Formats: sequence, C-alpha cells, structure tokens
Amino acid sequence: MNSQRLRFALHAIAAGAMLAAAGGPLNAQTATGAAPSSVRPGEPVTLNFAGADIEAVARTMATITGRNVVVDPRVKGQLTLVTERAVPPAAAFQQFLAALRLQGFTVVESAGLYKVVPEADAKLQSGSVTVTQGGSGSAPGGGQIVTQIFKLNFENAANLVPVLRPLISPNNTINVNPGNNSLVVTDYADNLQRIARIVAAMDVSNASDVEVIPLRNAVASELAPLVSRLVEGTGSTPGMAGTATGTAGAIPGQSDTAYRTTLLPEPRSNSLIVRAANPARLALVRTLVDKLDQAPVVGSAAASGNIHVVYLKNADATKLATTLRAALAASMGSSSGGAVSSSGPTSSGGGSGTGSTGLSGSGLMQTGSSSGMGGTGGSSSAGGLGSSAGSLNNANSNQPSTGGQIQADPSTNSLIISAPEPQFRQLRAVIDQLDGRRAQVLVESLIVEVSANKVAEFGIQWQGVMGNYGNGTIGVIGTNSSASTTGGNANILNLALAAATGNATSIASSASGLGKGLNVAIAPRINGNYYLGALANFLENTGDANVLSTPNLMTLDNEEAQIIIGNNVPFVTGSYANTTGSSTVNPFTTVERKDVGLMLRVRPQINENGTVKLSLYQEVSQVNDGTANAVNGPTTSKRSIESTVLVNDGNVIVLGGLLEDRYSMGQDKVPLMGDLPVVGGLFRNENRRRQKTNLMVFLRPVVIRDTATSDALMMDRYEAIRALQQNTQPAPSTVMRAVSGAPVLPPLAPSPAPAPAATPQGEAPAVRSAPPAPLVPLVPPAPAPAQAPARAPAAADAGAYNPQ
Repeated sequence: MNSQRLRFALHAIAAGAMLAAAGGPLNAQTATGAAPSSVRPGEPVTLNFAGADIEAVARTMATITGRNVVVDPRVKGQLTLVTERAVPPAAAFQQFLAALRLQGFTVVESAGLYKVVPEADAKLQSGSVTVTQGGSGSAPGGGQIVTQIFKLNFENAANLVPVLRPLISPNNTINVNPGNNSLVVTDYADNLQRIARIVAAMDVSNASDVEVIPLRNAVASELAPLVSRLVEGTGSTPGMAGTATGTAGAIPGQSDTAYRTTLLPEPRSNSLIVRAANPARLALVRTLVDKLDQAPVVGSAAASGNIHVVYLKNADATKLATTLRAALAASMGSSSGGAVSSSGPTSSGGGSGTGSTGLSGSGLMQTGSSSGMGGTGGSSSAGGLGSSAGSLNNANSNQPSTGGQIQADPSTNSLIISAPEPQFRQLRAVIDQLDGRRAQVLVESLIVEVSANKVAEFGIQWQGVMGNYGNGTIGVIGTNSSASTTGGNANILNLALAAATGNATSIASSASGLGKGLNVAIAPRINGNYYLGALANFLENTGDANVLSTPNLMTLDNEEAQIIIGNNVPFVTGSYANTTGSSTVNPFTTVERKDVGLMLRVRPQINENGTVKLSLYQEVSQVNDGTANAVNGPTTSKRSIESTVLVNDGNVIVLGGLLEDRYSMGQDKVPLMGDLPVVGGLFRNENRRRQKTNLMVFLRPVVIRDTATSDALMMDRYEAIRALQQNTQPAPSTVMRAVSGAPVLPPLAPSPAPAPAATPQGEAPAVRSAPPAPLVPLVPPAPAPAQAPARAPAAADAGAYNPQ
C-alpha cells in the first residue's frame, strides 16, 4: 500500500514538471551541468551554467542551435554562463563564444562544423575567408575567428600595418601582400567590423589635390627646392630639380608619398606640379609661390646683369662648359652671316681684351676669353682672340646680340652663366639632365696560367788507355759529350784530366760542372795514377707552375683606369766611352726604365640595355731567369691582350688564352756504334723535354649604380682582407713579447643607409641586391678531405687537354 502511494506521488511530480516545462521558458542546464532531455532547437532558453565543464556546455549549445560542435582535447576547464531571461539560440551561442574568449578559447567554423580550439591555434584552422574592396564591406559579426582580405584602392597597404596592429588581438595576425596592395587580417569577426570601418576611412584618394602652377618670372627648377623646404620647415633636401620629385614635410614613420607635399618642376612650360595631402596645404604652397614669383627688383644684380651661378653636383664644370658651348655653337651653325662681338675696349697696338660671344635671338652663342692681341700700327676693334672654343658670334646679323657667356669656375665646380631669363631656363634644363650621378664599373680580371715541364736525360761517356810502355802512354780512346738540358757541363775530358793529376781540388772543381742527376764514374789506377774510365749520367726532371692573378679596379662610366703591379726594370739603350790612350775616360750608359709585371688598362661604357662595352689592354710580363745581369740587358717574356668586348652586367667573359704543347729532343752519339742494338746506349747521350702551357684570361664587369651597393661592396672586401690578416697572425710567444702580432685592420662600422626612395603607389618596394661576390675568395676555404680521384669516361679523356 505504501509503495503504491509513493509511486503515485512520483508520477504526479513528473507530470507537474512536464506541464511547467511546456507552459514556460526552457531552463537550459542545471547547476550540476546535466542537460535536460526537454531541450528543443529553436526555442528561447535561459542559460544557467555555474562551474560547468566546457565540453558539457558545448554539447548543450549544439542541441540548442542545431549545429555540429566538436571540442579540441586541449580545451579543458569550467565555464559560468547565466542569463536573467530567455534568449534566442543565436544570442545564446554568441554569449557562449564570449565566455570562451575570456578563457582563451574560440570557435572556428569549417564546412558546417564548429570546432572549439585554443585561441592561439585558431588562425591555423581552415575558417571562413571574406574578400572586400577597400573598407566597403565586412565579415559578419560575432565572436568567431575569421579571415578577411582588404583590397586597397588608394592607400599603401604597408602604411596601415603600424596603425592596425595595436587593434588586433595578440594571438592573431595582419599581413601585407604588396603584389596587389592588400591586407590579410585574421581576428574575431566583431573586431574585423571595426577594422573595416577604419580602413574605409583611411583608404581615400588624394588625386584631386594636384595642381599645376605656371610661373611668370621665377625658374621652376630653382623655386621647387626652396618651396619644398619652406612648406613643412623640415629642412629636407629635395630631389634633383628637373629630374626627380622634390618632397617636403615627410611624416615621421611614413614611407609613402601619398601624405607628403610633393613639388615637381616642369622645365618645358616653366611650371610647378604640386601634390598636397589636403586643400589647406595646397593653398599654402600656392600662396608661397605667388609671393616668390615676382619680377627682379630694379637695380638688383638679377635685373641688370642676368648673371646666374649653377653649382654642379656630379659633372665637371670645365668639361660641361665646353660641352655646352659646342652644343650651342653647333645648333647655330646653320645661321647665315657673322660678326665678331667684343666686350673689351678698342685697343691700339698690343692690347688686352676679353673675347665673348653674343646671345642672339633665342639661343646662346659660344663664348671664349683670352689675352687680346691688338693690331700692329693700327687700331683693332676686336677685344681679343677667344679660347679654344672660339669667339665668333654665329648669330643672325639681323638679330641683336645680348652678350651671353658660359664660364666655368673649377675651384667651386660651378658654372657662371650670363644670359636672359628665357635662355637661362633652357640651359638650366640641359644642365640638370647632364649633371646626374654617373654609374661606376668594377672590373674583375682573372689570369690563370698552368704549366708543366718534364726533362729526361741518359748518357754514358768513357775513356781508357789503349796501351803503355813503362811509364809512357801510347794511346787513349773514349767518347765525349756536352749535351745537357739542365745547365751543367757533362764533358768528361776536364774531369779525366783532373783525375789524372790526383789533385782533390781540381777533381772537385771539375765534378761541380757536371750535369744534374745521378752521375756514376769509374776510375782505374794506372801507373800509380787514377784515370777516369767511364761516366754515366741519369736525370729525370719535373717542374709544374700554377699562377693565379686577380687584378681588380673600379672606374667611372666611360673613364679610363689603369692598374700596374710589378717592377720598374732598367733596360740599356746606349753607352759611350771616350778612350784616350790606354784608359777610358767619362764612360756613361743610357737606360730606359719600363714596367714589368701585371698591367690592366680598361675603359668601360655602360649601354642603355644593361650591357657593358669594354675597351681594354691587359699585359703579363716578367724577366726571364738568368738574364737580369746580362750584358745587353734583361730579357722579358710578355703576354698581352688588347681587345674590345661586349658583356652583360655581372657576367664572366673569356678574353683569350694560349694552349701550348712543345716537345724537343737532343742526342750525341758515336756514328754507327751508337746505332747498335743493346750496346749502342754505351756510345750515345740523349735528352728529351716536353713543355705544356695553359693560359686563360677571364673578365667580369659589375655596374655600381648607387651608394648603398658601393658601400656594401667596400664592406665585403674590407672584412674579407681583415679576416685574412687575422688568420695569418703569428703564434703567441713568451720570449718575443715585444713583437707579439702583425698589424690588423681595425673594424669598420657600416655607414648609415640613406633614406629609402619613395615607392610609387601600387608598386612593391624595390629590393636592393647584395654586393657581388669576388671571382676568387680572399679567404681560402677549409681543405676538403682527400678522396680518390674519379676516373673520367674514355670519351672525355680523348677530347680534354691534359696539362700534365
């Protein structure tokens, strides 16, 4: 009975609970974390998780939202999530994401599957990717990790990275793709919406703030640098007028020119092209230009004399002045008529004046100045004879001359130009184009010479007494030979006479003159004296040489350079002696000194397509052994190449070479007897020599166009030679402490890199190339372990030249 009542009470309680659940909001989870069986997708839920396991909450969220949710095994911990009222499933899922984010976890969606992973690994998961143009669109909001690509239209993507980096979570990333000027950002979706609004506000066009300001009195190439310094007051030096953009007011940390005030002179129309960051800055530039573009003040030097001084940056003033005079004279060569213009007074007799040329019409004429030579016995209307450029005015006689001049000042490397304003503007445009930085060329030469000499000698000489009577010799018979390739005298006669005397000194003196190699002598004793009966000589000599020379030099484009490494050797060219009686009085000898050694002379010319034309002369000479003290002077061997070649920048070219294989043979023998088989070797002396020489000359030009490459090349070679000095230091010695080490170059700090040039909008920044490696390393590499030489194929052996 009691059991039936208990069962009825339990059924009543269960039915009441089901009715309560059907009539009110759903309670998602109890405090213990058990998910009730009455949860249905799509219905509002009241969240009440207190210290629940994350994996249990994720299963509940999967049931509420109808999504597939998996939990990474590394995700551990408890989660507390409570709502005061019922919320839709989507809002409940967003609150679940917010709670996970506070504990360092997040959810990544991939193909309909929601993965709960650690925040640090979320960017590596395959999440959703959204592509937007500028900041016009954004990814859907939420607390998930997503990736969004922002394609920028106007702003440089690299400039936005330092602005957006602090706004992104530490575990997430922002990257730049310079190829299409885009940003790739991985972060929470709700934060990407904020970043999208920032990108949209900053990716704006500045093209409307560009204006062309025509000038009436000032010269555009001179006014642009001045205004560039005044606009922002930074004192920055603008680019070279006429050829580069003058930039002022660089914002610190800003590498793009979009937010700088840029002035570009346009010499053809004498105008300024101005690009400003905003209309206010453009108005400021326009106001400054209007104030500075004024006519010269009456009475000033600019208004009366039209004398201008142009300081050159790279070109030589004297050469450039001559070039300008010649160009202007050639341009006016077709004009008819001519008159001599003089700025000096009329002189009578031998006067001094200045010859000058006039500036007629629209062009400047050639100028010149020198000490004048007046007429003889009359007056001269010419002020003087001009310089080598001439002083004839080839202007049209119908047009007045204005007395324009071009003069160089070598001390300041500047040009002094006297000309009206229109003609000066034309000249200034030409000067700006010619006064550019010239490229340099590093010429590396490689001279390799490998030679192999082999000598073999074999011979037998003998001598004997045919008979004797008492102490008298009645006959001597034998062979004698003086053939030797090693510089010795293999003659047996002197040695035989010395042996007959029995004098040890004479024997030693005669034996020292024998040839090199093995010498075997047989000396029988006859009548108490030793006589040399036979002398055999055996010799095989091998001599190899390997010479490697690497002369290097750097020179300007189209300038000749020369390097000589060797000795200055005297050569006798004549002698004289005044002989009086039996004595010689006042003897003297005339000599001429010549450079003997290695010489390289080259003139490079850089072409527009990147090739280098080289006009060169290379010589390797040396004094032959044993001829330094010759009566008629030393004898030298000389190998030289003179050629003109065309090679690409940085490529190696072979100039030429010599492959020589020389064979010689000498033989002394007794006729008939020396030709006998077997025993014929007793009656002959022979030698053989084979000499092989391989000589090759290689060349590599490297164009150095900027200071950074030149400095990098210098540092590379400097550190290499310094490392070589350090490797050749003597071993420390406690006895010789006073001289403990050889000198070593000090460490050289690299020079500060120049400011990078402005990168055009929409282009990737240029990558500076590394300095070229030398043809032959200065520091030799560590020796490799010895290995047995591999046998080459027979076909390769047949076609290869073996210097051995």
